[in-house]
Amino acid sequence: MVFADRHEAGTLLAERLLELKPSDPVVLALPRGGVPVGFEIARALRAPLDLVLVRKIGVPFQPELAIGAVADGPELVTDPHLIADLNIPSSYLEEAKADALREIERRRHVYLGAHPPVDIAGRTAIVVDDGIATGATIRAALRGTRRRKPARVILAVPVAPEDTLRRLRGEVDTTICLHTPAHFMAVGQFYRNFEQLADAEVTDLLNQARAFVSVRTSPGMPQ
Repeated sequence: MVFADRHEAGTLLAERLLELKPSDPVVLALPRGGVPVGFEIARALRAPLDLVLVRKIGVPFQPELAIGAVADGPELVTDPHLIADLNIPSSYLEEAKADALREIERRRHVYLGAHPPVDIAGRTAIVVDDGIATGATIRAALRGTRRRKPARVILAVPVAPEDTLRRLRGEVDTTICLHTPAHFMAVGQFYRNFEQLADAEVTDLLNQARAFVSVRTSPGMPQ
């Protein structure tokens, strides 16, 4: 399965989610790539679209190799076996965590401005990305979401390795994944268009989603 782009992937995921009929849903997308996927889901479910802000922490000498991630909160989710194998010092992890939290605050300002987070307490939180590789980042996102006390957490992604999804099952109530390939190298191999989104594209999609929900909930509009 190869998706044309993130919007097509989101549309296909939305079809599966509509079958579940989630109660009082909120869509939480990981920026940047998860936002167009989440936008299509939010539009189909007539649900608010918000962000779950996460920052990967890489190996000092190989930043793309994740040894952990931090979501919007105090918990640092790490891969202890990889940290031990690479002899990563705790001082590096603490410094990297502080840098990650600063970057999360910067992204909050860029993407959300003065808009407060959507309250997800007691609601169905649908955590969305454009795909999962190792799972370090999404695990932090899921734990950060749980801290906000939703009634239910659904993980919805277009593509991920089966073993990664298996390791994440304890973090969620339900998982929806459209494609679990036997041979997985990178998320981008399953998209014909996998261009990086600009910050302006992210904010534009969020603004469109807010406008849609605002119109839908105006007095006299059908719910």
